[in-house]
Amino acid sequence: MRAVVQRVDGASVSVVSDAGTETVGEITGEGLCVLVGVTHDDTAETAARLAAKLWSIRLLDGERSCSQTGAPLLVISQFTLYGDARKGRRPTWNAAAPGSVAEPLVDEVVARLRALGATVHTGSFGAHMRVSLTNDGPFTVLLDM
Repeated sequence: MRAVVQRVDGASVSVVSDAGTETVGEITGEGLCVLVGVTHDDTAETAARLAAKLWSIRLLDGERSCSQTGAPLLVISQFTLYGDARKGRRPTWNAAAPGSVAEPLVDEVVARLRALGATVHTGSFGAHMRVSLTNDGPFTVLLDM
């Protein structure tokens, strides 16, 4: 699993459809916005390790974690984190797990975070989404599990 983790001062995710745009997840104030990609060999154990890391990693102001402050997380699936654009002009997505594998594992990350006590908001798997955030710092970290 791969996660792009941004310390934010507010973030939201909206789903775009023919009917319009609807906000499906939003956090206000200090928190983490997490984009999660899944690859073929990821498992529920990988998801559990990522959740534990996200809950305890000290990225918030004053080198604190969400577990210490109760700060919320906005978790959004993003298969493009496993895109490979080293050759040619068009990325390949061969390293990204298919939706049938990825969706349950992203759900597992969210469930594990909630079991740890986290307030978690999410996007909508497979939907056309728009993410808005205020990166605080700016502060962005890449996690590979």
